[in-house]
Amino acid sequence: MTSKSKKAVDFNSTKDPYAEREAEKYENPIPSRELILAALEHAGKTLSRSEIAKVFNLEDEDDLEALRRRLRAMERDGQVLYNRGQQYCLVNNKDLIVGRIIGHPDGYGFLRPDDGSDDLYLSPREMNPLLHNDRAMLRIAGIDKKGRREGAVVEILERNTHQIVGRLYEEDGFTYVVPDNKNIAQTLLVQAGGVADAQHGQIVIAEVTEQPTKLHQPIGRIIEVLGDHLAPGMEIEMAIRSYELPNVWPAELLEEIKSLSAEVPEAAKEGRVDLRSTPLVTIDGEDARDFDDAVFCKKTPKGWKLLVAIADVSHYVQVETELDKEAKNRSTSVYFPEQVIPMLPEILSNGLCSLNPHVDRLCMVCELFIDAEGQVSRSRFYDAVMQSHARLTYTEVAKILVDGDQELADKYKHVLPQLRELYALYKVMRISREVRGAMDFDTQETRIMFGSNRKIEKIVPVVRNDAHKLIEEFMITANSAAAKYLNAKKIPKLLRIHEGPSSDKLLNLKTFLGELGLKFGGGESPTPLDYMHLVEAVKDRPDAHLIQTVLLRSMSQAVYSPDIKGHFGLALEAYAHFTSPIRRYPDLLVHRAIRHCLEGKSPESFVYGMPEMIMLGEHCSANERRADDATRDVVSWLKCEYMLDKIGEEFSGIISAVTSFGFFVELADIYVEGLVHISNLGQDYFHFDPTSHQLKGERTNTNYRLGDTVKIRVMRVDLDEKKMDFELVHKEGSVNKLASDDKPKKKRRKKKTNK
Repeated sequence: MTSKSKKAVDFNSTKDPYAEREAEKYENPIPSRELILAALEHAGKTLSRSEIAKVFNLEDEDDLEALRRRLRAMERDGQVLYNRGQQYCLVNNKDLIVGRIIGHPDGYGFLRPDDGSDDLYLSPREMNPLLHNDRAMLRIAGIDKKGRREGAVVEILERNTHQIVGRLYEEDGFTYVVPDNKNIAQTLLVQAGGVADAQHGQIVIAEVTEQPTKLHQPIGRIIEVLGDHLAPGMEIEMAIRSYELPNVWPAELLEEIKSLSAEVPEAAKEGRVDLRSTPLVTIDGEDARDFDDAVFCKKTPKGWKLLVAIADVSHYVQVETELDKEAKNRSTSVYFPEQVIPMLPEILSNGLCSLNPHVDRLCMVCELFIDAEGQVSRSRFYDAVMQSHARLTYTEVAKILVDGDQELADKYKHVLPQLRELYALYKVMRISREVRGAMDFDTQETRIMFGSNRKIEKIVPVVRNDAHKLIEEFMITANSAAAKYLNAKKIPKLLRIHEGPSSDKLLNLKTFLGELGLKFGGGESPTPLDYMHLVEAVKDRPDAHLIQTVLLRSMSQAVYSPDIKGHFGLALEAYAHFTSPIRRYPDLLVHRAIRHCLEGKSPESFVYGMPEMIMLGEHCSANERRADDATRDVVSWLKCEYMLDKIGEEFSGIISAVTSFGFFVELADIYVEGLVHISNLGQDYFHFDPTSHQLKGERTNTNYRLGDTVKIRVMRVDLDEKKMDFELVHKEGSVNKLASDDKPKKKRRKKKTNK
C-alpha cells in the first residue's frame, strides 16, 4: 500500500448509523443499505456477494439469504450494478442513469430519471427490448437531431409488464394481441396453449411468457377472454387489466382484518385529546363516501384558531402488515366515472377511518393559529378522538355562506357560527395567498352523467364554488405545516415537490408571449407571482384561455420526493401530502413520520431511511401517473362511445392543441376532443411553429392557432384507438388580433419600364 491508500476499516465493528431502524423492521437485522454502499466505496473495487458477507462477518444461512435479497433489491433500484463477473459495484451516476421507461405509440420512448433530471430519448431500436414502465439503467449515448440527450440501454433492472390487455387478431397464420395501452407499441405474439376459445376481435388478457429482446417482440399466451369491446363496463375492465391496477384483496389481508369491527375500540381512545364536543364538520361532494378531513374554526384575540382533523389511518395500518403491503402496492385510490378502486378495504375506507357524522373516530390534528393577515403564527400536531357534528356538502355550504339560504342555515344552526368563522378566515387567507403568488388557474373539469345500461346521457362542467376553495385553502395550510414540522425534525420524509419551468420551456414561453406583445417578469428565474400577474393582466383579452393554457404547459409535473425543493405552483418552500391518508399512501407515510416525532424518537430510529424514501417517492409517483393514465383512457373511451351516433354532425369548438400533423379541437358544451388532420386543411402547405402554437399556410397565409374557434364535422370515431377525426367546416375566429388575415394576399405586379 502507498501512503495515499485508504486506511483499513473494520465494517463488522463499525456502528451502523441505521441499526435502530433495521432492528425495528427485521427480527434479525443485517447491515443497512447505507453501510453496504460505504463498504463498496471503501473497497474501491467490485466485490462478490461472499466477499461482502465476509466484510460483515455474515455466516448464518438466514443472514446470507437476507443479504442476497437486499443486494438484489439494491440492484433493482439502481444503487449497485451486478456485472457479468457476478460481482457488485457502485453505480457511477455521472455515466449511468437509472429510471423508469415511458413508451410512445410510435415506437420510441424516454427514460424518466429517478434523480429528477431531464428525460433521455430512446430510439425505436433501443426500445426493442423494453416495455413501458420497465426500470432500466442507461448510459448517455449522445445528442439527437432535436438536441435531446439520447440514451443506450446498459441493463434492464425490473420488468413491470406481466400481462397485456388488447384485441386478438388472427391473420396469415399468425395470432397476436394489439395492446390497449398505447404506451406499448409492440404487438404480443401468441404462442400455442392458453384459452382455446378466444376469437378474432375479442378483448383478451395475455400473460407475457417471454419479455422482448433486441431480436424479437414479446411472446405470451391467452389466459382470459374479457368479451366483446362494446360490452357495458368493458372500458373500466380493460383499463384495470391494461395498467395492472391491483383490484382484488389478497387472502392474507382479508384474514388480517377479520377482527376489525365497525366501532373504534375503547382502548384505542386512551391517551388522546378528546375533541368529541368540538363541533368539527366535514365538507365534501354529494357523492363522497370516505371522509378524510374535518375542520373547526373559532375567533381569537389575534386572529383565528383552525383545527384540521385528519383520519388516523396510521393507527390501523401498521408497518409491514398485509394491509400496509397492499396499500403500498396500490399507492392511491383510482377514481373512474361511477366506480372506485380504493387503496384500503371498505371497512376502513368507508368505516373505521372515515370521519362519518356522530360516531367516535380516531384522528391526527393539525392545530393552527392564524393572525389577522392570514399568516400562520404557530402550529402543532397531536392525536385525538373526535365526532363529526355534520356531514356538509360544498353546495350546501356555498348556499349558506354565499347565497344566504335561510332554510339551510336553520338546518345547520348548531354549526353555523363556526361556518361563518371558517368563511371569514378563508377570505383573509385568500388575500394572503394572492400576495404570496400561489397559482390559481381557472381550469374546466367535467363529469360524465350516465343513463340506463351505462350509456352517457351528458357531460357537464363541474362548478367550483367558494366552499371548494375554502376547504382547499385549509388543506394546503395543513399540508404546508406538516412539511415544515418534519423538515425541522430532520427526519426522512416524503414531500410533494413542484419545480419551476426548465430553461427551454421558459425560453419558448417568452418567445410565444413576445409575439403577442406581452412581457413576462422574473428574468431567468420567474416566481409564481410573475405567472399570476400575467394571468391578471390578460384576463379580459379574448385569448386569455390560450395564454393560460401555454402558461400551464410551461411548468413541470409535481412528484413525490424526499428532496427539499419546495412547491413552485403553491409558492411554498415546504409542502407535503398529509390530509388524505385514506386514499394516498404518501399521506400515510407523513402521518407515520409525525407520530415518530411526537413519540420523541430519533430520526435515525425511524423505520424508513433516505434510500427507502427515494424509492417510495418514485414508486408512488409512478402509481399516481398510472392511475391518471387509466382514468384518462376510460374517459376517452366513454367520450368516443358518446360520439358514435353523432358522425356527420357539426359542432363549434376551440383549438386545444396544435401539432405538426394537425390540430385538436375541444367541442363547446360537450367537452370532447378530436383531431383535424393537416390533410383536411385545403390545398396549401402548412408550417408548424411549436413556439407560437400555430400552423401557418405558405400560400394562403391562413393560420390555425391554439385557442382559435372553429366549426367542425365529426367524420370518424375509433373506439380501439380512443380517437375521433374531425373535418374543418370553417374557422370562426382568431384569438390573436395580431395574426394575419385568412384571405390570401395578392402580390403586386411591378410595371416594366424601359431604361
